[in-house]
Amino acid sequence: MTMMAEKVKIGTAAKIGAALFVLWGILHIWVGYEGIHQYLLGDAKNLWNMLIGGVNAPRSAFQHTSDAMTAHAQMQLILNFCIDVGGYGVLGIAVAYLIWTQASWSAYFIGVFVIGIADLAFLFAMVTTGIIELNPGTIGGPVIWFLAIGITPFGMPKLIKR
Repeated sequence: MTMMAEKVKIGTAAKIGAALFVLWGILHIWVGYEGIHQYLLGDAKNLWNMLIGGVNAPRSAFQHTSDAMTAHAQMQLILNFCIDVGGYGVLGIAVAYLIWTQASWSAYFIGVFVIGIADLAFLFAMVTTGIIELNPGTIGGPVIWFLAIGITPFGMPKLIKR
């Protein structure tokens, strides 16, 4: 019998981990959605307010540009960032699906490394530097990711079969 034909056993821990990847994905898809929403409102300040507000970039002290070309370029950059974050959210849901349905170690490692790069870059570039506002949403993503990667393996089949 081939591996594809075998019924893969997935434990409770892997299902919890997959659910956490879904939650992580939804949080990040929301960032993409909200970025598009703010972009369509046409105000660079609204987009910037999604990414600042921390102790080292308080909204009240941030100097928004009055130059239309600079504002347009900033809006495009922030829109791109937000859509990329939303794309990572879609990836998180795909990882969850493959873990839940196939107990896929490949999907798990994509969740560890690819999603990890995205989340840890955000954590160390935006959160720990005090650029973005510290709140449950900004710290929640990295915490959920860490829990997902820590819990999932305990419900997965053995990585190496003898």
